[in-house]
Amino acid sequence: MNKLSTTENPTAPAVLVRLRIAITLFFALGGFLFAGWAVRIPAIKEQTDASPGALGLALFAMTGSAVATMSFAGGLCRRFGSKQVTIATAALLSVSVVLPTFTHSAPTLGLSLLLFGVAYGGIDVAVNSVAVDLVAAMNRPVMPSLHAANSLGSLAGAGLGGLLASFLSPTAHMLLLAPIGLVVTVVAGRMLLAHPLPGSHGTDDDSPVRRLLPRFSVGVLLFGLIGLCAAYSQGALDSWVPLHISEDLGGSQGVAAAGYAVVQGTMTVGRVFGVRLLERLGQTRVVVFGGALACAGTLVAALAPHLPLVFAGLAATGIGLANIFPVAIARAGALGGPNGVAVASTLGYGGILLAPPTIGLLANEVGLPLALSLISFMVAAAATIGFVVRRR
Repeated sequence: MNKLSTTENPTAPAVLVRLRIAITLFFALGGFLFAGWAVRIPAIKEQTDASPGALGLALFAMTGSAVATMSFAGGLCRRFGSKQVTIATAALLSVSVVLPTFTHSAPTLGLSLLLFGVAYGGIDVAVNSVAVDLVAAMNRPVMPSLHAANSLGSLAGAGLGGLLASFLSPTAHMLLLAPIGLVVTVVAGRMLLAHPLPGSHGTDDDSPVRRLLPRFSVGVLLFGLIGLCAAYSQGALDSWVPLHISEDLGGSQGVAAAGYAVVQGTMTVGRVFGVRLLERLGQTRVVVFGGALACAGTLVAALAPHLPLVFAGLAATGIGLANIFPVAIARAGALGGPNGVAVASTLGYGGILLAPPTIGLLANEVGLPLALSLISFMVAAAATIGFVVRRR
C-alpha cells in the first residue's frame, strides 16, 4: 500500500506523527484508567459490603450506561467534532474513576458507575472515530497499533494497581490516577487540537438531519457483526479460561492467571505487528486467516486434556483474534464515519456483555469445555463475514 503524496494529502508527515502520538496516548489512557479501577473491585466490594448479586447489578450499571452512550456518541461526534468529544470524555473518565471509591453501599456504587460508564462508552467511540480519520490521512492501516496502546495501557494500569493495592486505599489509588489522567488529557488534547486532520467529522457535517442515534447501512452492520463476534470471543476467554484451567484441568490459581495473561499478551503482540501484517496481507486475509487460526486455537484450548496444549491453543487464539476487532472498527468507520464506529462499538461491547452469561448457561448443560467451543463458532463466523464483505 502506497502512502499518499504530499500533493494529495495537505497534512505534513511530521504533523501526522504528532497526531498519531496524541491519539495513541488517548487509547492508552482509556485502558490505563479502566484497568486501574478494575483491579480494585474486590476492595470496593468489601468497602460497600455488597453481595455478589448486588455487585453484579452495580457493575451492570456501568456496562449498560457505556453501551447506551456508544449508541448515540457517533451523533455527538458529528455534531461537536470527534476530537472535542474525545478530550471531553477523557477528562470525564479521569474524574469519574474516583467517584465509586467514595461509596459505601451497592446502590450508590451503581449510581456512581453510571457516570463512569458514560465516560468510557463516549471515549471508546470518539477516539476510534479520530483514529479512522488518521488511518485515512496516513493511508496506512495503523488501527491495530492504536488498539495495542490500549492493551499496553491496561497492562500498565493493572500492574500499577497490583503494586499499590497493599499500600493505598481504593480512594487514594484513584486520587493518584485522576491527575495523571487529566495531565495526559491536557497534553494529548493540545496536540490533537493543534493540527487539522483531513476528513475529520465535526460541526461541518452538511447532512440534512443531524441525528444522535446511529444510521445503519448493510456494510456498517456487517462489519459491526464481525466486531461483535471478535469481542464476544475475547469476553468469553477473559471470563472463563481461568476457571477452565483451574477446575477442569486442575491448574493452580497462578497457572489459571497465566492462561489469562497468555491471551492478553499474544493479542497485544499481534496488534503491535498488526500494521505490517495488514500492509503485507491485506485486511481480508488478516480477518479470514486470523479467524481460522483463532477457531483452531479455541478448540484446542477448550478440548485438549493437557495444559501445554491448552496454552498453545490460547496463544494461537490471541494472535488470531488480535486484529479482527480493530479492522472491523476501522472499516465501519470508513463506511459510516462516527456513526459507523458507534454501531460497531455498540455491537462489540454487546458481545462482551453476552459472552459470560451465555457460556455459563451452556456450561450448565454440556460442561465448560464444550461450552467454550462456542467461541470457535463465533470466530469462524467473523472470518466468514470478513470474506463475504471483502469487496467493501
